[in-house]
Amino acid sequence: MARYTGPACKLCRREGMKLYLKGERCLSDKCAYTRRPYPPGQHGHGRIKLSEYALRLREKQKVRRVYGVLEVQFHGCYGRASRSKGRTGEQMLGLLERRLDNLVFRMGFAASRADARQLVRHGHVLVNGRRVNIPTFVAKVGDKVSLREQARKLGRVAAASACAEKRPTLSWIEVSKEEFTGTLKGLPVREELNEPEINEQLVVEYYSR
Repeated sequence: MARYTGPACKLCRREGMKLYLKGERCLSDKCAYTRRPYPPGQHGHGRIKLSEYALRLREKQKVRRVYGVLEVQFHGCYGRASRSKGRTGEQMLGLLERRLDNLVFRMGFAASRADARQLVRHGHVLVNGRRVNIPTFVAKVGDKVSLREQARKLGRVAAASACAEKRPTLSWIEVSKEEFTGTLKGLPVREELNEPEINEQLVVEYYSR
């Protein structure tokens, strides 16, 4: 499975904000964006005025990097959202939020989406009692996500649970930390998806140009 393997902190600096790609490190003084809040590269300190196209491109890249998907996957998600009823941008974010790797992260079983993706790929995650090792699996309302017994003993899972307490709670997810289970109670609520801040309309404008 293709994935980005470069430095995650460089992506935050490129987009000009914290994307929270490295869990606890993003909340500490070690965060690269905190220490160097300017774009990477030789001309990072220069002032660049972005065109309308560049603004839309940067927003598309930012959303894609937040959820850790490549361009082909992201474009496919947009296409699926555009064929659905409702506002295309919100439908797109809803699909991204209901991906299994994102749900594992949102439920506090992983410190980052990349860590959650690894848990899924290694077969540590169950959906309705059945093992699912496909990070792009899109859950439905009512689906129950849980960790296998051996995964619950991993140190990184315990650390992720502690880190998750610092994140805002979501009304559409119900989590039992003692049983390492979570249930998708409803569709994602757009007002609760503002960390980091996202303007999905710019992404829609980018693809519909």
